[in-house]
Amino acid sequence: MSRLLSRRHLAAAAAARRSAPLACVSRWLHTPSFATVSPQEVSGSSPAEVHNFVQGSWTASTNWNWIVDPLNGEKFIKVAEVQGTEIKPFVESLSKCPKHGLHNPLKAPERYLMYGDISAKAAHMLGQPEVSDFFAKLIQRVSPKSYQQALAEVQVSQKFLENFCGDQVRFLARSFAVPGNHLGQRSNGYRWPYGPVAIITPFNFPLEIPLLQVMGALYMGNKPVLKVDSKVSVVMEQMLRLLHECGLPAEDMDFINSDGITMNKLLVEANPKMTLFTGSSRVAEKLAADLNGQIKLEDAGFDWKILGPDVQEVDYIAWVCDQDAYACSGQKCSAQSVLFMHKNWSSSGLLEKMKKLSERRKLEDLTIGPVLTVTTEAMTEHMNNLLKIPGSKVLFGGEPLENHSIPKIYGAIKPTAVFVPLEEILKSGNFELVTKEIFGPFQVVTEYSEDQLELVLEACERMNAHLTAAVVSNDPLFLQEVLGRSVNGTTYAGIRARTTGAPQNHWFGPAGDPRGAGIGTPEAIKLVWSCHREIIYDIGPVPKNWALPSAT
Repeated sequence: MSRLLSRRHLAAAAAARRSAPLACVSRWLHTPSFATVSPQEVSGSSPAEVHNFVQGSWTASTNWNWIVDPLNGEKFIKVAEVQGTEIKPFVESLSKCPKHGLHNPLKAPERYLMYGDISAKAAHMLGQPEVSDFFAKLIQRVSPKSYQQALAEVQVSQKFLENFCGDQVRFLARSFAVPGNHLGQRSNGYRWPYGPVAIITPFNFPLEIPLLQVMGALYMGNKPVLKVDSKVSVVMEQMLRLLHECGLPAEDMDFINSDGITMNKLLVEANPKMTLFTGSSRVAEKLAADLNGQIKLEDAGFDWKILGPDVQEVDYIAWVCDQDAYACSGQKCSAQSVLFMHKNWSSSGLLEKMKKLSERRKLEDLTIGPVLTVTTEAMTEHMNNLLKIPGSKVLFGGEPLENHSIPKIYGAIKPTAVFVPLEEILKSGNFELVTKEIFGPFQVVTEYSEDQLELVLEACERMNAHLTAAVVSNDPLFLQEVLGRSVNGTTYAGIRARTTGAPQNHWFGPAGDPRGAGIGTPEAIKLVWSCHREIIYDIGPVPKNWALPSAT
């Protein structure tokens, strides 16, 4: 089943090894067939190159952007970044895709089956230990996180592909029919593609987010152009090579590296019929205006967790809080940003346990690491501003990491928690400061009493981003009250509730915004990557005694 086993491929690989310099032989021995980089060997002395893919061909650019190693500051990857004067091939490529898509329920339906086969082959390849290890280690090189966290991203991606093998892609386009008013009339509802589309994804999940959104777009019949944050785009470049090896038609999608200004120019000129953006709220709002609302957003989240009055499983709750706030160095859009703790937890030892768990995190195993979008100085300044609020205090952390070579353009801080009194959080001027998302290992903790639940719910209501949330309680009446008065799109409820770690089997995305985008599930794919089209068939016959009626 795998092309790794084909004689022709083995012969070609052997020939390439014989002609390659001796220094490259080890890469051939330790990387998959599709790979053009080796995670173990990429360095300042042996840099990787990332290219663009447009109109069926890999291309370079007149400009190379050097990416520095987030652990030592070495220039170790050079990315061929398309300039504003070089976007014409990408504009032309998107323009070749009609609005009715590359396939739809009434056009080229065999392509639904083709994508089921591609998914099966890609899932099989990602399930190979050497391939999953390759991607996990490549993710670690560009977006440092523990091996377990990086591998989990690969495994979620692999399971997603498994979910859409065989007939599952065509089931995404399931239609319905409703009887009409007379013989020969019926209305059919179809899921219809947009045609030319664009996808923009961030650095923190360099494989999972772009892969799941790209495949969803392709399943429904769209032609996407994909832009991933250049700091991590090498991961998706390698995944695209894997997909080509699994049968992805070369003309079905494009891959571009560029800065934000160039990508914005491409979107305005190419006019894709839908753009999926995952990233900061500020950029999301700009794109929404520039693209006249033709956009779906999975933007930032200041995510909350409420611990209910029923104290239990303290060790487990402490561990989940630590994972939610500090795994991947807090660089998850679902990371626990604020913890509302019922006063019953005060004497449970929860905070002390959270402190000890945070102190286990070490740079050596990347359980804490570089923060790629917020500097140490910015996080420290935010902490100091919070400490000006009466009653605030540092619970733990708050200090820079020590003995490291992380470049100053990135952040390096110990897992941090700052306590702020609930009444102070809600005061004018404080609320905006407290609910500012810090995309790093940083959280706010507060406490509430039985008669202050209204204040907690008021705080949740006043927040602008409604991505993930957790209500940690097995009290059904408490759950009912909080869940009925909140809106977050992915909300976990119960004593094992968390805010992070979404698998492929449930919706992940915000709520409360008509532009909200989901990821992972059939419902998410259909919502984001297709629209509803109604075709009313009315084939007759015309009644035998029909006569021309009076004008109306």
